[in-house]
Amino acid sequence: MNSILDNLSKTEFVSICVQDPRLHQDDLWHTHVDYEICLHTNSMCFRKKTSCVRRRYSDFVWLRHCLERNALIIELPKLPPWNPFFSLKNKEQVSKRMKGLQEFLESVLQNPFLLSDSRLHLFLQSDLSIPRIERCALGKTRYTVAEAIQLSKSGYYNSEDKTSCDSDCESSASSGLGSSIDTKTRDSTVPFLHLSEVDL
Repeated sequence: MNSILDNLSKTEFVSICVQDPRLHQDDLWHTHVDYEICLHTNSMCFRKKTSCVRRRYSDFVWLRHCLERNALIIELPKLPPWNPFFSLKNKEQVSKRMKGLQEFLESVLQNPFLLSDSRLHLFLQSDLSIPRIERCALGKTRYTVAEAIQLSKSGYYNSEDKTSCDSDCESSASSGLGSSIDTKTRDSTVPFLHLSEVDL
């Protein structure tokens, strides 16, 4: 009986949750929404066992594109479709998008090959913006991937590399600026496939 309990306690898992959408103003006319990604795991594949970062929809689009280029024959899960009329005021839209983003990450984290991509780890567990993730993954920064993750403090990334408007921008007139919705998807646990080495 004790051996069964010991085996259960040693089972690797990763739990991912997408929650807490927030609206940010880029300039006078454009805003964007970002989401908190919380990860909890006991897997040796991750530098941190718990972490929280904030990412926007276009960051997810970037991540999927990177993984797709690296995965070659692996069929990647889809992201929730872009909605030009997306608004935080519409709770159904917000809930549906968060659910889709979470399901995307859950599927990605079940694939050992995708877990070897250092950009995925930086996306989930570092404060770095997307351009800095790219440079760090290519070895063009003073810090390593492991250092970027370990030195991450609050988990809220700096969006110092802004664009005027991308795929998740909205008109500030239609978005309820500054609001935050408590709607969240349920924290879910994904069966974890062990990977002996991760490109960190």
